[in-house]
Order: sequence, then structure tokens, then C-alpha cells
Amino acid sequence: MAENIYSKGTRVWFEDKEHAWISAEVTSVTKGNDDVIKLVFVDDRGKEIVINTTAKDIRDGRGGLPPLRNPPLLETADDLATLSHLNEPSVLHTIRNRYGQHSIYTYSGIVLIAVNPFQRVTLYGPEVIQAYSARRRGELEPHLFAIAEDAYTAMAKEGMGQTIIVSGESGAGKTESAKFIMRYIASVNPPGSTTKSRTKFSVDESSEIERQILATNPILESFGNAKTTRNDNSSRFGKYIQILFDGKPEIVGARIRTYLLERSRIVFQPTTERNYHIFYQLCAGAPLKERKDLGLDTDVTKFHYLRQGGPTSTPIAGVDDAEEFRATQQALSTVGISVEKQWAVFRLLAALLHLGNVKITPTRSECSIDEADPALILATRFLGVNMAEFKKWTVKKQITTRSEKIVTSLNAGQATVVRDSVAKFVYACLFEWLVAIVNESLAGEHGDAAERAEMFIGVLDIYGFEHFQKNSFEQFSINYANEKLQQEFNSHVFKLEQEEYMKEQINWTFIDFSDNQPCIDVIEGKLGVLALLDEESRLPSGSDASFLQKLNTQLLKPTNKNVFKKPRFGNSSFTIVHYALDVTYEVDGFLEKNRDTVPDEHMTLIATTKNPFLKEVLEAALGSVKAIDASHPGSPSPSDSGSGGSRRSSLIPDPGRSALVASSTSSNSKRPGAAIRKPTQGSIFKASLNTLMDTLSITNVHYIRCIKPNDAKKPWEFNPSQVLGQLRACGVLETIRISCAGYPSRWTYEEFAERYYMLVPSSDWQPMIQRLELKPLCSLILERTINDPDKYQNGLTKIFFRAGMLAALESLRSEKLNALATIIQKNMHRRMAMKRYNKLRAVTIQIQTWWRAIMAKRLVESMRRDHAAKLLQTQIRSFMQRSLFLQVRRSVIMFQSRLRGAQARRVYKESRFLHATVLLQSLFRGILYRRIYRGNVKHMIYLQSCVRRRLAKKQLKLLRAEARSVSKFKEISYRLENKVVELTQTLQKRTEEKKTLQSQLAELEQQIQQWASKHEEADAKAKSLQTALQTAEAELSRRDELLKAKVDVERRLEDATAKAAEKEATIQKLMDEITAQAAQLQSQEKAFANGPLRNSEDVSVITTLKNEVSSLREQLNRANAYNALTRGVRDPPSSPTFAPALRSEANQPHGATLALPLANSHHQRRHSSAGVLLNPAEHRTSSDELMLGVKKSQAFNHRAASVAFDGDDSLRVRTNGLADARGYDDAAEEKIRLMQDIRRLDEDVLTGLIRGLKIPAPSTTNLAAMKEILFPANLISLVTNEMWKYGLISESERFLANVMETIQAHVMSFNGEDAIVPGIFWLSNVHEMFSFICVAESDMQQGIGPGEENAVREFDWDDYARLVTVVKHDLGSLEYNIYHTWMQETKKRLGKMVIPALIESQSLPGFTTSDGGGRLFNRLLNSNTQPAYSMDDILNLLNKLWKSLKSYYTEESVIQQVFTELLKLIGVTSFNDLLMRRNFSSWKRAMQIQYNITRLHEWCKSHDMPEGTLHFEHLQQAIKLLQLKKATPADIEIIYDVCWMLSPMQIQRMCTNYYVAEYESPISPEILRVVASRVQANDRNDHLLLSPETEDVSPFEPPYPREVSGLETYVPAYLNVSHLRRLAALVA
Repeated sequence: MAENIYSKGTRVWFEDKEHAWISAEVTSVTKGNDDVIKLVFVDDRGKEIVINTTAKDIRDGRGGLPPLRNPPLLETADDLATLSHLNEPSVLHTIRNRYGQHSIYTYSGIVLIAVNPFQRVTLYGPEVIQAYSARRRGELEPHLFAIAEDAYTAMAKEGMGQTIIVSGESGAGKTESAKFIMRYIASVNPPGSTTKSRTKFSVDESSEIERQILATNPILESFGNAKTTRNDNSSRFGKYIQILFDGKPEIVGARIRTYLLERSRIVFQPTTERNYHIFYQLCAGAPLKERKDLGLDTDVTKFHYLRQGGPTSTPIAGVDDAEEFRATQQALSTVGISVEKQWAVFRLLAALLHLGNVKITPTRSECSIDEADPALILATRFLGVNMAEFKKWTVKKQITTRSEKIVTSLNAGQATVVRDSVAKFVYACLFEWLVAIVNESLAGEHGDAAERAEMFIGVLDIYGFEHFQKNSFEQFSINYANEKLQQEFNSHVFKLEQEEYMKEQINWTFIDFSDNQPCIDVIEGKLGVLALLDEESRLPSGSDASFLQKLNTQLLKPTNKNVFKKPRFGNSSFTIVHYALDVTYEVDGFLEKNRDTVPDEHMTLIATTKNPFLKEVLEAALGSVKAIDASHPGSPSPSDSGSGGSRRSSLIPDPGRSALVASSTSSNSKRPGAAIRKPTQGSIFKASLNTLMDTLSITNVHYIRCIKPNDAKKPWEFNPSQVLGQLRACGVLETIRISCAGYPSRWTYEEFAERYYMLVPSSDWQPMIQRLELKPLCSLILERTINDPDKYQNGLTKIFFRAGMLAALESLRSEKLNALATIIQKNMHRRMAMKRYNKLRAVTIQIQTWWRAIMAKRLVESMRRDHAAKLLQTQIRSFMQRSLFLQVRRSVIMFQSRLRGAQARRVYKESRFLHATVLLQSLFRGILYRRIYRGNVKHMIYLQSCVRRRLAKKQLKLLRAEARSVSKFKEISYRLENKVVELTQTLQKRTEEKKTLQSQLAELEQQIQQWASKHEEADAKAKSLQTALQTAEAELSRRDELLKAKVDVERRLEDATAKAAEKEATIQKLMDEITAQAAQLQSQEKAFANGPLRNSEDVSVITTLKNEVSSLREQLNRANAYNALTRGVRDPPSSPTFAPALRSEANQPHGATLALPLANSHHQRRHSSAGVLLNPAEHRTSSDELMLGVKKSQAFNHRAASVAFDGDDSLRVRTNGLADARGYDDAAEEKIRLMQDIRRLDEDVLTGLIRGLKIPAPSTTNLAAMKEILFPANLISLVTNEMWKYGLISESERFLANVMETIQAHVMSFNGEDAIVPGIFWLSNVHEMFSFICVAESDMQQGIGPGEENAVREFDWDDYARLVTVVKHDLGSLEYNIYHTWMQETKKRLGKMVIPALIESQSLPGFTTSDGGGRLFNRLLNSNTQPAYSMDDILNLLNKLWKSLKSYYTEESVIQQVFTELLKLIGVTSFNDLLMRRNFSSWKRAMQIQYNITRLHEWCKSHDMPEGTLHFEHLQQAIKLLQLKKATPADIEIIYDVCWMLSPMQIQRMCTNYYVAEYESPISPEILRVVASRVQANDRNDHLLLSPETEDVSPFEPPYPREVSGLETYVPAYLNVSHLRRLAALVA
């Protein structure tokens, strides 16, 4: 196998000064004598490299052999641990390729490597947080959120504290990474919470403590971050944020610990760098008044502490300091710092700026400060100290001896150091106070967060390893911290490796890895650097030179030769060999920075300050034991987190924080009078670092290493040498070295057997796999392929390999597959040749068959021609003989016909003459007989007329006698009747003309007003615009014309009114005459009655007169009715609950349909069986029938007739006459009694009709009638209507409240898919009730109330109006709640189905793919594990919804809304999931998803919802992208044209995640870089994921109320509701 490692074509890596590593390829391998092998390489630049080695050296990996390069398939692997060749150049190349594809995150075992993109990327939105929520690490692309989710899940599962260490050099993106991790942790809900989603999509959804945790970022960034040459937002301190959780786990609080704030930046900044952000924000964002009061200016060059970086240092490109200042103020308010306290902070910051402007004037041996210096005045005033004392002790110092105190003068340089030390001290105290205030704010609502907390997640944002041209005390402290962290990291990795080996029970020896403990001992040992530095710092005469001399004396020993070195040149530095590289430190300034103390005189002066806020700051920062005022909370001491015996305080360790002075308790053991030893910066940092390491040792640590790809901060530019140095510094390469020292590659038995089973014959592996003997199979494969047993180990569940073994196995596998492919090709070629031969033979035979057929056809054709010729001759001869015969025969026949014709004509002529003679004789005889007949008839008629005239004269005498008495009166009556009708019609026409004229008059008046206003405007304009005068005059003339028209219309109106009055007077006169004549007729009737006995003629006359009187009375009543209608005199209806038909009839012109008095009107009940209002015209009566009804109502005073619907949906009208009036009263009393029986009514409605209802099963084939679905709503509305009719308003309010509450509770009692049917059923019924209430509200607005004459109590219109309004609102809310309840359950159910069914399921045969193993076993054992859900489950759910919505008569708008939301959920969820999955982005998987989408398309089209397919367009185009070719830039252009809906970032992610099959060539890095280059920086429209569809339901858009024309009284037979059934029967 050794020879196979460096075979021809093998790619390797060689070191290069410019690119760090350069690729080369083996061009030839030559074996010589004595096992010598000559390898010839050619690199990418064409340079030839020759290496002579041996097979033994190749096997042992010695002899300076170049590291191997990974196959192209693995060169963009998302986890470096999966590389076949795990070496330094392969790691660098993989990170470089991924960065070129805009993939900034890469795993390296337990470490996440994050490369700074130097531009904003859309990888941190709420949709990405949701995508990583509840996902295991490795399922999706590497990401910060995957590490955060891993930590959160491990904490919730194991109950153990977690720490996420974010490290890297300045500008690598540590601060941003820590911010995003905190945002993720604050945005994720606990797994078992009752909230709808595992993620919070807005700050409003977060708790107060979560908002405060997020608010700490802008605060700490403003006060602790600054612009440096490497980073515009560099953290100049380290911080450890503990987010505390209770047992649920939910966030209960947090606390922050800071380390090593860079104090020197307050007083000095290198060129192009800035001071801390807060100073610039204050100058730019403070309001003008406050800025003036503080003596500030927007020009920062006026302040010495802000202008040292030069003019190019500020402002920062793309940063608005004024806006940042407002954000800082808002964050301070969020954590509980009042506005007054904020301005106290800003006043202290202004004091520091003025302090830096204090001018120190040097003299020969001393210096001075001008008392009138405005900077000194402002600084001392804001600090609250005595100006004279401050000035004195700035330029002088006091030396205390045993006997006296000596005051000496300082030179200008020393005085400047004193001034700057005060500024650094005050700012450091302010920063510590700020952290303390934030901690108190984060301590929970009652300050008991640490007591309630049971676990935590810590985020450590710590500085990375630093190495500059000149390294001082700051770099020494930072590198010391990194040494400690690297030791912890190495031991953690080593521990994980050993635990894995022990768990698998393999034979192993301890791995030797480089331990940096000697380096740490040199730094923190008893005679280490820190100890000697502290010792020298406490000596009054200590200096940097003497400190360096002590270092060389104590540490330049043989035991430390590999750790501590003396530079070859120079006497002012020392070198320490760190784990990353050797760093030389300049000792200049070490002592001063380590001391960093303020003179005692200034300390005393500041301690007696008159500024109460500064005093509070000093007390909090110096750890004073004095109680702090409640209104000014300070910082809790480290012990405030809990008592010593508290269980939780022991669970949540305090990482400690730096103190500025020693605590008072430390001096108790000192003898009286002894000086308190001030702690140095080195000792403080060492103590806090050791506390931090103790905390990390008891937590589960997660590592994020941030990498800075270039110093120019250019987006997507990669400097290999710089990145390689950072990889070494952050320990990633050391981790790889530790892994390579053991068994870096490990595979499960299933994975190994799945991939390498073909290395043994099928007779060996097939029976073993069928018997599931995987371990023996793997052992057999290894025995036959690897000769050295030390190269692998068999564990319990995994096989462990040495470095490079997998590459060798891959080479053997490729050779085997190539050989098998050759065999397959050989057999295929043979099969193709045989197939071609057989095809050629078959074709030859076919051609022969065709030619033989052609020859046979030719022979047959010749024979047929001969036979045809003979037959033709025979036919011709026969034809000639027959023609001759026919010619003779025609001649004979023609002669015969001529002869017979002559004879026939002669006979015809004779018969015609005879017929004419007979006809003349008959006509003459007829004339004679007719003359005789007419004479006889004339004589007979004359005789009859004489007789009849005589009889008529007798009859006329009798009729004249009868007509003398009544004929005149009848004639007058008929004329009057005609006159009345004519006048009535004329009056109606006049009335219509009057209305028309009135409307015209109103329009004219409106126009007059408009023109008047225009005229006024014209007059106003005329004063300023003389040119508009003519227009104004024209408008005035038009106004005069309109006024004249108005006068004319008024005159015509008066004429019409006068004519109408005349007509009315004429009608009244005629009515009086008719009344008088009727009275006269009545008196005549009495006279007749009192007269002598009548004969038969008198009786007939009397009968005729009675009929006439009745007719006149009827006409009188009709005239009265017409008159009332035309005058508009109609009493408003008072009793019916619903009368839409009456309202429509009353509005019809000419009185075509009369509105009856409501005592006899039809109740037009609501009913929605067809969803349309029934036509009232079908039930109208004629005018005579209506007038007859008027007379009957006057006679009998009937109640309103009830119009209801029976079980056959046919309208039945029952008119109660006088005979059944008593029965109606009894029914009303029974209805009232039934409605007042609350207990039985509630039992029937709430229990029988709602809770115990058996809902009809949905079916679209056998659709139930409307009444069988909506009967609950109809019955409830019926009861409500009857209660309102009889004045039971309060009872109906209680009844409806109980009904709505019961319906809501009943619907919400269902979970999952069971909630669909009852939810939709009651949604439809509630909407029916809502429609009923809407009609009632419409009636109420028109003054129509539900009152009844025999009501229980007087009808209260105000209560009724209030109740209708409240019930309408409550029903709308109930409809909304029901919709959201079942839709939320449906979305939950569907959300669980989408990914398994649409993405994971493989329903299309022939294109199944394996995503991680198991394909071979599934094929052999037929045990393919299907996903939890399939497409059938989704389609069944959609069909169930469709059937339910259709069966229960839900409106189309609701159906559209439901399926739009559900289909959008399917499309968005599946697209986002596919976009985030790496191993699912293959063309085979795309075929499966395409098939699944096609089934959804067919479903949408079959259910008349073609627009539903638009929600799958993104997924459809993503599938097209996976199936398209991606080999050249032209292919990429085609992809962008086809996938036009996908954003460039989405296309880039799909191409990066493309899962290459074994026989496919991977997408080249050049093509991936072309795709990545299309992504535009800061494009707000270029989102990676679609806005995720959550379980929250979109706002419900209720449909329009239904057309309700009546209430059903249908009660199903299976319902046990006797009380309600009786009430319905009475109403019907």
C-alpha cells in the first residue's frame, strides 16, 4: 500500500513563501535498487521537484515527504475532521475554498472556525434562528447558531453549565459573534414551553430580562470598544457573560465579568485609531443645551484625548455617532439607569475630556498649571474636587519618611503622567460601576437570579493571541491568558479523545501532545515574570532595566531554555516561546503599566469629592462595604450571588472580576501601622484569570475561533499566510496534530461496510450482510486490505484508523470500482455487439422476405394481365352484337308508338266535346233553381220578423217599467266611480311630478350654492387678479339665470301644489256625495222594509241594490287606502321582528305593492338554505285582496302571521283567523314558559345541542342538506328571536353568553387533527348566528324592533340595541377564536408532516438515494425505513379539510384563506429546509421532490385552486437548479435565467450545498466563486431564507354575512332535546 500512496497523478502540497502552500502533482514514480523510489512532482507554476525516498519512509511518513491533497469532493467539506488527509495545507485550502464560496463557517471537530466576511451577511435573521432551533449539530450548514443550540440542548438535557469561548485576534469578529450567540439564546424558547414557536421573532415577544441582556451589547461596546488599525469596533477588554436559567429552562438573569480593560487608550491612541466610542458619541449626539453646559464641541480635534489618532481616525465609515449615542441611551434606560443618572455619567466623561486639555507648562526643573485654564476649571467642577488642591498635587509629589513628609516638584512629563493616571483611574472606576449596575439589572426581578438559577450558558469574548513589531505589557497579559486557555483547550481535546477510546474499549496508548505548562510556569511561577514584575513594581527605586536584569538572572537557566530566551540583539527585551510562536516583549513601560496607580494625594482628593455620583462610582468600583442608597444601586460584590451554603450558588460559579484595590479584610492580619500593599495590574489579572479557569473547568466548553482573512478589511479577500498564522495561534492546527497522533478517522461498522464491502468477493459479503454480521465483515475487509494491524483498531461501535489509512482504502476502492467498471463495460460492449449483430441479421432476413414478396407479386400481376386481356376481348365482342340488336329493337318500338299516339289523340278529342256539352246544360239548370229558392227565403224571413217585433214590443214595456226606479241612480253611480278612478290616477301623476320638481329644485339649489361659493372665490381673486374679471362676470350671469330658473321652478311647484289641493277637494266632495247617496240608499232600504209585501220583482230589485251598495263601500275603502298611500300617511310597523319584504314593497312606486298594517303582515323569517333571499313577489296579493285584508283586519283585529319553513324546505303560511285566536294565546304562554325554564333550556342547548352533538360526517359525494348542518345555529337563533319578541332581553343575554362560552370551550377541547371537523362545523354555525344578528341590527337601525303585543315585560329599546351590538361583537370574536383554534392545530399537524413527506420521502421508484448509508442493506434486506409521514398523509389532511369546508357550507373566501395559508406553509417550510440541508441537495433528491410537488399541483388543479401552485415556485426553481448542469459560467447564466425567483444568495447556497454522487464530478471551486461573486454586498432584498411560516395563524378575514330569509325549525330525530323540540314546534 505504501507504493500506492504516491502513485502517478497523486496531488500533494509544497510550502510556498507567497501562498503558504502550493499544489503539485506526481508525474512519475521510479523504483530503483535497494528499495529506493524516485518521485518527480510538478507544481502549479510548472516547477519540477524531485524527491528520493524509500517505501519504508513512505509507510512511516518520514523523509520530508509532502503532505497529500484531498480529492476534489472533500475540498469544500464543512467539517475538517472528515478530510481524508488531515494536514495543515488541506485545512487551509478547505477554509479558503469555503470562504471563496461565501461560507464563512467551518467545523474542525469540536471547534467552529469563523472567517470574518468584512461585510454584512444575511445569516442571522429570525428565519435562520428558527431553522437552527431544535436541530442537532451537523444537520445543517456550520453556523454560530448550531454551536449555541448545541450548548442550549446540552444544558437542558444534562443540567450542566456550558461555556462558549469566542477567541481570535482583533478584527476577527469576536464581538459580533458573541452578540449573535446571545441573541440566539435570548430568542429560543424552552423545549417544553407552551408558546407557539421555539423562537421569538421580535423583541416584543422577549421577556424583560432577555431585552436587558441584549441591551448590554451596545452599552459595553460604547464604553469598552474602540477603533484600531485592525478593527473599527475592537473590544478593548475581555468579558464573560453568564446567562442564567432555571430548571424549565428559562432565562432568569445574567451577570457579566470583565477582564483587563485597556486603560492606556484613555490618554493615548496610535495613529488612525480612536478613543472609546462613547466620547465621540457624546460629542456628536448630545443636545445643544447639554453640550454647551458640559463644554463639549462636535469638533473632536479640540480635545487632546480624542485627536491623537489623526484626522483619518474619525469618523468611522458607515457609522453615525449621533445615532449610536441615542441607541446607547436607550440601552442604558433598558437596563434601569435613569436619564438623570445617564447625564451624571456623561458629565464625568466630559470631565475626563477637559482633564486631558489641562495644559502643563514646563520650566527648567519643574512645571506649572495656569489657574485660569478653562479646562482645569471645568474638569475640577465636574469632578467635584478642589481646584487648588488638584493643581498642587498634579505638579508636586509628597514623600513620606519615618520622621517627616517631603514635598518635591515634578517635571512636565511626570505631571502629565499623574494627570493621565487620574483620568485612567476615573474611567476604569466608571466602567466597573457600569458593569455592576448592569449586573444588578440582570439579577432578576427581585435580585435573586443567582438563587433561582440551576444552570447557565457562558459566553467568553476574549482577546486572541497578539504579536506586533513592538509588544508591551498589554500583549504580555493577553498572550498569558491565551496560554491558559490553550492549555485548557488542549486538555479538553485530549480528554475527549481518550474518553472516546475508553468508551470504545480499544487498545491505545497515551497520546503525546505538546503541553505548554512550562511556559505558564515561567509566567506565573513563584519566580516567574509576574512575580518578579510585582516585586520590582513595589520598590521605590524599581525600573524596567532592573526588572529585565532580574528576569535574565532568574529565568535564563537550562530548565527554561525552551521557554524563555534572551534576544540576540538589544538589552531592553526578552522572548517567551508561546504555543503559537515566539514573542519578544519590550520592557519599556512594564513597571508603570503594572503599577497604574494614582498618587495618594489624588486618591484622597477624589475620595472627598463633592460629586455624589463620582463618590458612588468609587464605592462600587473599589468594593466598599458601605451601604449604597437604594435609589442609586451599585454593584453586588462577588459574594452577592448567593450564600456560602446555597446549592444553586455552588451550581453557578462566579468567574470573578478584577478589583482596583485590596479589600479591607486583607489588612486585618497586618500589624497596625503597616502600609496596605496595593495590588498590581498583573496580580489582579492573574487572580481573575485563575477564577475564570476554575469556572471553565466545571463546564462543558464549546469553541469558536474567529479568523481575520486580511489586514485591509476587504470583503471576501483571503490572505493564506495570515490565516495560517491565526490557525496556529488559535490552536486549530494543534488540535489536528493531537488527532493525527492517535486515530483521527473513525467510522461506524455500518458506514464502513456500506462503503468498502466491494473490496471482498460478493460470496463473502452477501451472506454476512443478510445475517447482519457487520463486525466480521469489516474485520474481513481490513484483514485483506491493511497488512499492519497498528493502522486501525476495532471498537465497540466504530473502527478507528490512523492518519492516511482512509486515503489508502479510498485508493483501493477506486481501483476496485474501476476494475468492476471495466468488467461492466466489457460485458456491455459484448451485449451491444450481440445486440447489433442480431438486429443486423433480423434486418437482412426482413429484406430477403421483402424481395421474395416483390417477385411473387410480379408473377401474379403478369398472370392477372393475361386473364384480363382475354376477358376484355370477350366483353368487346359481346358489346358490339348487343348494340346492333338494340338499334333494331328501338326502331320497331318507335314506329309502334307513333301509330298508337295518333289513335289516342282522336279518341280524346271526341270525349272532350261531349263533356263540354253536358256542363253547359247543368249550369243553366242551376241558375233557374237558385232564383226560385231565394224568393222563398225572403218571404219566410219577413214573416218571422213580424212575429218577433210583436213579442219585443211586449218585453220592452215590461223592462221600461222596471228601469224607471233605479236606472238613473245607477248611471250616476257609474259616472262617479269612473270619475274617482280618473281623479286618483291624475293625483298620483301630479304627486310624482311634484316629487320630480322638488328633486330638480334641490339640485338647482345645490348648484346655486356651488356657483355662489365659486362666485365668492371669484370676487376674492378679483382683488388680486384683474385678468379673472370676465370669468367672474360670466359666473354671475349664470347665477342669475339659475336664480330665475329657481323662481320658475318654485312657481311651477306652487301651481302643482294648488292643483293637487283642488284635486283633493274634488275627491273629498265626491266622497261626501257617495256617502250621502249611500245614506239615501239605506233609508230607501228601510222604507222598502216597512212597506207592503214585495213580489218577486221587488225582491230582485232589492238584491241588485244591495250589491251596488257593497260595491260602493268597497270602492270607498279602496279610495281611502289609495289616498293614505299617496299622501305618505302610514303608521310605522311596531311588531314584526323581520320585514325585509315589507320594506322593499313600501319603496316601490305607484303603490304597486301595498304595505299592510303590521297586525296582518307576513313575518319574512331568515333562512339560508340556498343562500339567497326568497322573492317576496311570489306571495304578493292583488289590490282587491289587500283591501279585503284591510277590512278583515278592521273587523277581526288579527295578529301577525308567522312565515316559517317545514322539513321539506317549502314555505308554509298559516293565517290565524278568529276561530283559532284563542289557541295562539295559549301557544304564546307556553313558549314564554318554555323559555323561562332556564335549567331545561340550558340542558338541551348546552349539553344536547353543543357538547353531546353528533356532528354529521363530512362528505362531498353525499352532501347533507343545509338544514342538517346549520340546525344548531337556527335553533339557537330561534330561541333568541322568541326571547326578544316577548321582551326577555336579560334572559337572552345570559342564554347567548352561555352558548358562546360553551361553543368556544367545546371547540378548544380538541387537539391535533381531531379539531378540524368540529372546528369547521361550529365555524359555519357561528357565522350563521352572526348573520342572524346582522339582520337584526339592520332592522334595529331602521326602527324595526322585535316587540310582541302580549310580551312578558315592556320592551326596552336601549337594552335591545346594546345587546345586539355586544352579541355581534362577541360572535365575531368567537368566530375568530374558533378559526384560529382549529387552524393552529392544523398547522401544527401539517408542519410536522411537511419535511418528512415532501423532502425526505422517496416515492418515485428508480431514483432513491441514500443520505448517510444504508442503501445496500435496504436493498438486500428490503427494510427501507420510511419517513414518519408521506405525501399521502398530506393529501389526506388537505382532502379532509376540503371535504369539511365544503360539506359544512363554508364560504369560498374562507376556503381560499385556509388553503392559501396552508400551501404557503408547505412551500416556505420545505424550501427553507432544503436550502439549509447539505446532503439533500442532489439531483436524485430533486427528482423525488419534483414528484411530490407534482402530486400537490394535481391536487390544487383538481380542486379548482390553480393559484395555490404559486406557493411552490421557489421550491420548484430550487429543484430545477439541482437538476441543471453546473460545469461552466455559461451554465450558471442559464441557472440565473431559469431560476429567476431565487435570490443570488439562495442560488449560491444551493450550489455550495450540492451533494455530488459518486460518478459525478464535483462543482469546481472556480465555478462556486463565480456564483458567490453574484451576491451583492448589503443587498436588503437578497435574503437567504423566505420569511418562515410559524404556527401562528394569519389574521382571520371574516366573510360577508349570509342572506338570511328565515329560520329553520328542523330538529334531528336523534337529538334528545324534548324541551327545545317543543319550542321549535310551537314557533313553526
